[in-house]
Amino acid sequence: MYRIVKKRVLNPTVTLMEVEAPAVARKCEPGQFIILRVDENGERIPLTIAAYDREKGTVTIIFQLVGATTEKLNHKEEGEYLQDFVGPLGKATETEGLKRVAVIGGGVGTAIAYPVAKKLHDDGCHVDLIVGFRNKDLIILKEEFEAASTNLIIGTDDGSYGKKALVTDLTVVSMNPIMIDGTGMCGGCRLSVGGETKFACVDGPEFDGHLVDFDEAMARGAMYRDFEMHAREETCNLFKQEVK
Repeated sequence: MYRIVKKRVLNPTVTLMEVEAPAVARKCEPGQFIILRVDENGERIPLTIAAYDREKGTVTIIFQLVGATTEKLNHKEEGEYLQDFVGPLGKATETEGLKRVAVIGGGVGTAIAYPVAKKLHDDGCHVDLIVGFRNKDLIILKEEFEAASTNLIIGTDDGSYGKKALVTDLTVVSMNPIMIDGTGMCGGCRLSVGGETKFACVDGPEFDGHLVDFDEAMARGAMYRDFEMHAREETCNLFKQEVK
């Protein structure tokens, strides 16, 4: 069991949790992820490692409320426990020898950009951190971004904060497709990259964005959208009934 030591609501649909997981914290690096289960009957979901503290033995995750499992996770409070917290999984971001880097992220995907930017910045690299959100109310981790960059640029789709711009011209992307076991055996996270089949959990999660078949990835990612929405609604209703 893994204790939640900190919970912080970043915006109405995004939550940060710091979880006590010494074995994961000891080995994880930016770019990697974990797979968790909220309870013994729960499904496995992959989440990016947003931060870690080796001395405290904690790992920070950031998640968006999109389905039943993230809804259940969001109802957990500080001092409560998660059933499973497995990792680190995937390949770490290559940062060695870099002197000046642009790190780019959008929306909840900035949770992936942050640990990479922090590692580079801590290593003395000049980091231009470019992040985008739909509007100013959805901006997250602003203070953390400022501390992890040499130059921070924040854009919003509607121009309500910073520059009015979209963050779309990416070279390296971190993919987060459907995933079950995190070992490449289930095949759920397969992607087409440069005409070859890759598995995000073992070959990634980072790939050259110019080579990814995004049409295929988006279609696969939307396969269970209706089911997820229905399951989340049922979960919300269940919690409401328990509160009564």
